[in-house]
This record gives sequence, structure tokens and C-alpha cells, in this order.
Amino acid sequence: MNPERVESCFTELHDRICQHLLAADSDVKQRDDRWEREEGGGGRSRVFADGRYFERAGINFSHVHGESLPPSATKARPQLANQPFTAMGVSLVFHPWNPYLPTTHFNVRFFTTRPKDNAAEPVWWFGGGFDLTPYYPFMQDVCSWHGAARAAVEPWGKDLYPKFKAACDEYFFLPHRNETRGIGGLFFDDYNSGGFESACALACSVGDAFWPAYAAIFERRKDLEFGERERQWQLYRRGRYVEFNLLYDRGTLFGIQSKGRTESILMSMPPLVRWEYDYHPEPETLEFELVNDYLKPRNWLDD
Repeated sequence: MNPERVESCFTELHDRICQHLLAADSDVKQRDDRWEREEGGGGRSRVFADGRYFERAGINFSHVHGESLPPSATKARPQLANQPFTAMGVSLVFHPWNPYLPTTHFNVRFFTTRPKDNAAEPVWWFGGGFDLTPYYPFMQDVCSWHGAARAAVEPWGKDLYPKFKAACDEYFFLPHRNETRGIGGLFFDDYNSGGFESACALACSVGDAFWPAYAAIFERRKDLEFGERERQWQLYRRGRYVEFNLLYDRGTLFGIQSKGRTESILMSMPPLVRWEYDYHPEPETLEFELVNDYLKPRNWLDD
């Protein structure tokens, strides 16, 4: 196990995606915060706002440690409760202005923990993935996104994309709305198959695949004209994003439970959002098509 290699991969990825975003939207305003956590570790939060294309985008790197893993990190591994831990990761959310550009989320993370008596070997695992939350239905975008997701993990086994896609559909689901948050992508957790070198390489491959996958959609949709109708629909659908992050997202829970930096944890929230009571889009509209045909698990590449 080599945590230094993970940190090198993650910090380089963090810098690279920030540079890509600045190149894509040179008008965006940037704030760069380096922070320390009282219980150990720290990170770097870079927030981009009020650009030509991005209303807000946040890209985080964190490397923290503590004396006890919080409950959100031990749900699948209860035997590790109350053990010292180290966690590091890169996470981001993009909220564009244009409703024809989807919101997207990405993260990769690495955890390691050791029994307090040092009587056993450290336990470690990787997690991460990326998912897409469109406001309007474009099958071309969905298929290119999932094609990139499949290509990112297929070298480690043809079974991984179907497995990680199904996990993404299951995780990014709002049971109280009976709909998925978007059209999915990849989600994996507790991953250590093939040993450290192989698992680390897979996590870095997912990181490398993210920007090209999103950039292809960005170039196709960034200059499409839109009006107030589309903007209001985007703000309404952003409400679902907020509901998921505050009610179900384990990353948000981990950050709060581990006493992380609140501003960095909640920077994933959209700057503007609205809710409307018992709203249903009109049939035979693009808005209706999104909700009726896209916000449910589908085998996009097979379809």
C-alpha cells in the first residue's frame, strides 16, 4: 500500500481539472481556499462562479485523519467503527447557467484504517465515480457519457461497468420521489480488488475519464439558446439535487460527521433553486420526456 502515490494522483487530478475548467470558461471568477482541520489534516477548495458558462463550480481536494471513523464510513464495515483513519479524495460539482448543459458530479476517494493496538494490517479501499444530471433529454449525451464510463473501467473487467452502473442507479435515487437524480454513470465503494496497485490504477482511470466525458457534452450544448421557461425548469429540477444531497448523500454526511469544513462540504449546492407545489410538466414536452423516459434506470448503451 502506498498512500503517497494516491495523494500524488489526486492532487494532480485536482489541478488538472481546475485548469480545464478555466480554459473552458475564461470569464469565471475563482476563489482558492487552503484550510486545516482541527482534528487533523486539511485540504484545498477551489470555487468558480459567475462565468460565461458556469454559474458555480466547486472542486475540492481533502486529506484528513482522525481517531475514529464516522458512522457514514463504516456502514458497510461495522467492524471498523471507532478505529483511526486517513481519508483523501477529490470531489467536484458543476452547475452551468445554460439549462441545456447538465449538472455533473464526480469524486474519487481513498480510505485506510488500522486497529488502535496495531495488531493487524491496515484496511484500505477506494471509492468514487461520476454521474450526470441533465435538465433536458439528449440521447447522444447520455450514450457518450456512458460510453466513457464503460471505457474507463473495462480494462479491469467487462463486468465492472454493469456493476458500477447499477450501483450508481441505486445510490443516486430519491425514494420519496421515486426517480433517479439523473441518468447515472459509475459508482463504486469498498473497492480493493486485485491489490493496491490495480485498485489505485482503476480509481485514477475514472478520474482521467471524467473531464473528456463532460467536455464532449459541454462543447455540444454550451451555446444553445434558452429562455425563461428553460431557466425556471432548471431551477425547479435543481431542487431534486438539493434534496438528495441533504437527505441521502454519504459524502455530505461523512463531511459533517467528521467535522470537516462546512463551506467546502456544502459548496456542491446550486446557487439558485426553487420548489413548486405538486408540479407536473405538460405531456408531449421535453420536460415531460426527461421525467418520464430518462429518470429511471435503463441500459443506455444497449437501448
